[in-house]
Amino acid sequence: MTEAELYSLYKGVYLPAALHPPTSLSFYQHFTFRSDDILIATYPKSGTTWTQEIIPLIISGGDAASVETLPNWDRVPWLEESRASLLKLEERPSPRMFTTHFHYNMMPESFFQVRPKVIYVMRNPKDVFTSAYHYYGITSFLVKPGSQKEFLHKFLDGKVIFGSWFDHVKGWLNADYKENILYVSYEEMIKDLQGSVSRMAEFLNKPLDVEVMEKIAERCSFKNMKQNDMSNYSLVPSEFMDQTKSAFLRKGIAGDWKNLLTAEETEHFDAVYKEKMKA
Repeated sequence: MTEAELYSLYKGVYLPAALHPPTSLSFYQHFTFRSDDILIATYPKSGTTWTQEIIPLIISGGDAASVETLPNWDRVPWLEESRASLLKLEERPSPRMFTTHFHYNMMPESFFQVRPKVIYVMRNPKDVFTSAYHYYGITSFLVKPGSQKEFLHKFLDGKVIFGSWFDHVKGWLNADYKENILYVSYEEMIKDLQGSVSRMAEFLNKPLDVEVMEKIAERCSFKNMKQNDMSNYSLVPSEFMDQTKSAFLRKGIAGDWKNLLTAEETEHFDAVYKEKMKA
């Protein structure tokens, strides 16, 4: 199926229409943030699920029940998706935890008024592309990636869900009120997960003992997350996501793009990156 059949255009970017009906986008636009809310902001395939595992464990002081009792899409819901309007988020106690894939300039008015805490996770765009290439192929609500060359051009041109990676990252990096935003990289989390947990805990004013941070880091290892049915998307019906083709939590590594991109594609990618990331 084509983009015209599966996607809607919202503020200039493609969204999977099945997950983002007009009612959910209206809910998002009128959502009222609290100043002590915690928002995970990411471009898709940049470490969202990983961060959705870490933050509840930090807030709960390492209590495993915080990630074992609810699927991650209800535990730290996407505000722009259809589920959000059903979860009575206004009744949740503070600090509430949310997720968004939206660009900075797409945030609702109340976000700019109260300035909640944001954890923005970035990832090497070549690995984002690689992960997306596999992911698009297992879902029924996304346009199939087609050939690698075709999908690469779409990705670099921003003709994929949630638009341009370059615009997304630049928008959040140039956000106002940076004191309310913690920037974290996927690669940093791989290299030193406990250190990343420590940075997040400090940013959230939730100091933790070293033993608790060690426990959280171990709990959030790729191997352990892959076994958590509340986080590995095994609860999603196969007609929406067929994980027999490729696991949602696939490898959890940095540099997998080297196993996919050709030398010519890498050179082209680097040239586009250099041009688009100019100040």
